[in-house]
Amino acid sequence: MGGRAEKIVFGSTSVLVLLFLYVPLFLIVLYAFNESTINSWPFPGFSTRWFDRLFHDPVPREAAWLSVKIALASTAFALVLGTTMAFAFARHRFFGREVVNFAVTLPIILPGVITGVALASFFLFTGTDLSTRTVIVGHTTFCIVLVFNNVLARLRRVSPSLEEASRDLGASGWQTFRHVTLPSIRTALVAGALLSLALSFDEIAVTFFLAGADTTTLPLWILGAFRNSQAVPEVNAAATVILVISIPMIALAAYLMREEGSVAQVRQE
Repeated sequence: MGGRAEKIVFGSTSVLVLLFLYVPLFLIVLYAFNESTINSWPFPGFSTRWFDRLFHDPVPREAAWLSVKIALASTAFALVLGTTMAFAFARHRFFGREVVNFAVTLPIILPGVITGVALASFFLFTGTDLSTRTVIVGHTTFCIVLVFNNVLARLRRVSPSLEEASRDLGASGWQTFRHVTLPSIRTALVAGALLSLALSFDEIAVTFFLAGADTTTLPLWILGAFRNSQAVPEVNAAATVILVISIPMIALAAYLMREEGSVAQVRQE
């Protein structure tokens, strides 16, 4: 009876948590097809006119393109820096290693508001104007963590003896990396990149404090448009488009990370 009661309690709790998380998302998608400008139920009718308005509105279109460029740039920097740091931690032992590890992962632990205020204060102190470049720097700080954690976890499962054997057989450092190391960490890199792209594209807290007057990303446009009740349906349409783009990326990243665990388990067995 105790086991059955536990299953009922945990099952009911899980259902409530999932409803709490996903019902608001479902409502956003549902209201994006509302013919009226008022979010009420029942609908007077279904329509796709808000998507048509969104796609023909130059302001959110330019904001979305800017968000894409910032996400691509931040992810590129994160891939280089995060992968390099992962190799340093996986292949070497050095003084202050744990302190550096904590410093690297801190931006993803801290609330975005704290990170944004800290970076904005730093840029203002150094006389750096807030712009798209400062937003990229801010996004890179937390995107590095995603790449670093994924690549480090994979490198810890890859035996260094494979690289040593490649060098013993006459391969250069670049050849060893290209033919031995890179294939081993490829899915970890893709997973980290996908998570970085999705998180950077949706980020608003850090962006709010680091964006200049002429820097309007899609999340910032949504924040401003949401204050106008007449623009709420268009905001719902924009949020639906973001969900359609982000969810497959996150799902693929989760699959690749799960596949990583399966491969490691097979190797151990």
